This record gives sequence, structure tokens and C-alpha cells, in this order.
Amino acid sequence: MSQIDLRRRPLVAALLKDAPDLLVVAGLGSAAWDITAAGDRDLNFPLWGAMGGAVSVGLGLALAQPNRRIVVVTGDGEMLMGLTALTTIAAMAPRNLAVLVLDNETYGETGGQRTNTARGTDLAAMAKAAGIGRSWTVTKESDADDALRRVREDKGPLFCVAKVRFEELPLVLPPKDGVILRERLRKALGVAAD
Repeated sequence: MSQIDLRRRPLVAALLKDAPDLLVVAGLGSAAWDITAAGDRDLNFPLWGAMGGAVSVGLGLALAQPNRRIVVVTGDGEMLMGLTALTTIAAMAPRNLAVLVLDNETYGETGGQRTNTARGTDLAAMAKAAGIGRSWTVTKESDADDALRRVREDKGPLFCVAKVRFEELPLVLPPKDGVILRERLRKALGVAAD
């Protein structure tokens, strides 16, 4: 792994700072813990399972809530499992959807084994090839503020890979009950329960 100066938890905290209306879907593991560490809120929707599903859930929410900004925060391992969703995002082209991949080149939840992004797989290039023209990788702290601004504000769909350090950080767990998470999100969106 190359020398990387970006750190995932401060990056996620900066993304969410002063963005109370941002609906955030987080992939399982570190991404969910990072959004929770930045402050658990009703518009956070952390996934506890279904590895590879965060981008698809984000796409569904973006289509159902076209007037709300949706950001998916996920890791490289999960994104590698959910690559087929990128073609659907490109085809549906939701202007309110952004994906931020925290790429530490490891499967952090299973012991830190290297993912294929450590072996040359370029997720931003794959997203671009799928048809998401606004796809890029950020590797330097000096570029982080602009990248996060684009993720929060630019018309989508867009796809940003942030190369971050592999770190073992304290767990900051969101609520674990899926019904609670679903209902608090519905209430925050003003969507009636079934």
C-alpha cells in the first residue's frame, strides 16, 4: 500500500459538518461507524449487513426522493461486491446521487486482507466505464475539501474514491435494530409507514 495521508473518520466528519439535510446511506462496517462517530442522526441509514448493497439502496432512495441529496458512503470491499449497481446508476442518472468510497485497500472487518484495489483495480475508472462520467479519485489532504464539496453539491450521479489510511479505530456503533433505522428515516422524510 502506498503512503496515504487521508484519514477516513475526519473525512466523513467534514462531509457531514453543516449538512443537516444530507441523507447518508452507509455501507456495513467502518463506513457505518464513521457516520455515527460524526453524530448519529435520523437521516443516517447505516447498513448492518447485505455487503455490496449500499449503492443499490442509495440509488433507490435517490429515485424515490428526487429533491433530496443522497450520499452513499461505503468501503472498497463492499463496492467491489456491488459493482453491477454502477451500470444501473449510469442508466437511471439520478442527479441527486453521490457515492463516496473510502478505499483503504483492505477488508477491514475480516482482518485487514488486501482488496484488489491494492493490486491495481481502479474503482473510479470502473465507474466511468459504467457510464458515470463524473468519477474521480482523491489521494491528498489538500484536495479533500474540494472533493467533499463536489460530493455534497454537484449534480450527479457522481462517484468519488478517497484513498484513506488503513486504521483500526474505536467502534462507534449506530442503532442495530433495522426496524428502528427504517422508521426513523421514514419519519425524517415524512413518509408514512405501511
